[in-house]
Formats: sequence, C-alpha cells, structure tokens
Amino acid sequence: MLSNKCFIIAELSANHGGNLEIAKETVRAAKRAGADAIKLQTYTADTITIDVKSDLFKINQGTHWDGQYLYDLYKEASLPWKWHKPLFDLAKEEGLVCFSSPFDFSAVDFLERLNAPIYKIASFEITDIPLIKYVASKGKPMIISTGIAAEEDIELAIKTCKNTGNNQITILKCTSAYPAKAEDMNLLTMVAIAKRFDVKIGLSDHTMGIEAPVVAVSLGAKVIEKHFILDKKIGGADAHFSLDEIEFTAMVKAVRTAEKMLGKVTYEMDEKKTKSREFSRSLFVVKDVKKGDLITKENVRSIRPGYGLHPKYYENILGKIFTQVVIRGEPLSLKMIE
Repeated sequence: MLSNKCFIIAELSANHGGNLEIAKETVRAAKRAGADAIKLQTYTADTITIDVKSDLFKINQGTHWDGQYLYDLYKEASLPWKWHKPLFDLAKEEGLVCFSSPFDFSAVDFLERLNAPIYKIASFEITDIPLIKYVASKGKPMIISTGIAAEEDIELAIKTCKNTGNNQITILKCTSAYPAKAEDMNLLTMVAIAKRFDVKIGLSDHTMGIEAPVVAVSLGAKVIEKHFILDKKIGGADAHFSLDEIEFTAMVKAVRTAEKMLGKVTYEMDEKKTKSREFSRSLFVVKDVKKGDLITKENVRSIRPGYGLHPKYYENILGKIFTQVVIRGEPLSLKMIE
C-alpha cells in the first residue's frame, strides 16, 4: 500500500461542513488535486472526551479554538459514522485509498468492518498505548504522528507495534500548532527518527504553504499528509490551515517534481552528459609552434572546448618538446609531444 513513491494524503478531518455532499465532493476534489488517499477521523464527542463544562475541558492554549469546550468542538467537527461507508465507496470509485484515524476501540472495530487498509494514530493519541496496541494487532500498515511526542513516546509507540508483530510503521514528523510556523518544523528530526528506529518517515504538515512537504521529500519522507478543504468559505474547525484544491494541486506537483529531481545515485555517462563534455576544458595549442619548440605556459593552455588532451596532464608536459608544427587553435594530443 505504501510504496517507494511518496504517498500523499488529503486529510478531510472537520472540513465537511456537516454536509455529506460537501464531504463527497471533497473526495472527488482530492482525486483531481492528485492525492493518493483521503483520510477521515473516526470518533464522536463521547468517544474522545466527556461533556463537562469546567476549565479542565476548556481550550486555552493560544489557538484558533480557544474558549471552546472540548466536547462542543468535537461534536461540531466529528464526521458522522454513517457517512464512512459512502465515502469509502466513493473513494474506491475514484481510485483513492480511504482510511481513518480511530480514537477508541469501537472506532477500530467499526473501521475493520469497512476493511480499512491503513490506520493512522493521531498526534495526541501517541500516548494511548492500549489503543496503539489494539490497532497494531489488526496487522495493517500503521502511520503515527509525533506532534506532542517526546523521544520516549515515539520509542514506546514503535515498540508497542512491533511487539504485536506489526512492523509496517511510518512515523510522521508533526508540529502540533495550527497553523505551524516554518521555524518550528525541525524537519531534520525525520532523518534522526529513520536512523534510530529503522522506520519509514513522513510529514503531517500544518504550515500554511507547500514548502515543507517539498523539503520533507528531499529528506526522505515517504508520506505527506495535509489538511484539505473543498472551499475555505465552508469554514469549520480546520479551515484556517487547510489547503484548497488549487493549493493542494500545486503541492502535489511540487512534491512530484522534487521526487524527479532526487532521482537516483548515478555516475553513469549518458549520451547527453557525454555530449556536454565537449564544452569542458582541455589542452589546446594557443600559439603557433615549430617542431622542436618547448611546451610552455604561453603556447599551451587549458581552455574550452574539450577536444584536446585532459588538463590533468598539463604540469607533466610543460618543458617537453613538440614533435611537429602546430598552429594556434589545434587541440593538443600525445602524438604532438616527445
């Protein structure tokens, strides 16, 4: 499912406006924009928190959602479970992979009935080890975001998956700020994670632009996840940091171009490269000489084009003798030298 090509995920999240038709058209738009997958979130307000109106449950983190109670936010943002099957079916018709982030055991069981092909553990659930263990036990590829994770949280989440026999793990570098600032991304952490834990890496990106995914791909990211919205006028909990179809399309094109640029490690001399070497430097006679003249810095130079003797011979031939008459502008060859 997760191939060597970067797997690009359009995150629907709360960008459905409470309307199934908007959600469906968002799936179609994700396909048009070049996404490989559409990702849902499977929870209800009651499966993710409880309805308590106290300061403990009130958001006060300097975010877009400050002042709201968790229960009210999740009630507004959640995707009705009865919409999942129509969206899974539509995604299949469109040629998109459809999967989800479960937030409790009941969501996992529900998604198993839909044959979800991948599971995503959201940033704030990386500490929910029982949930990760249960999800990993299903034997599907695991994608885990690290937004709030300390190093030991990442290690424990990976260990939990592997202890169930599930080694299909991709860790997404994530900055849990909405939107995230460029200076807070620390994308080099991806490289360190890949090296230390021997897992695939990717990026769950909350920045406002498309630069971070391109940089991430250049550092080895195999998964890019970005929040996607049909039209920002729809509004909603995640609209302010989501990409619309035009922006997402530009991101996909930039990522695919970056992949082409990375290419492969090669020193092969193809036809184009060989042809271009004609414009490299080589040793030329730059002053008319007679047979018996000494080779000097005045009559032989390293210049373009590349039809003469390799410049690496320059110091060795100085002081040697010309064996023939050579006119200015002729490439130097060994047969001219004694």
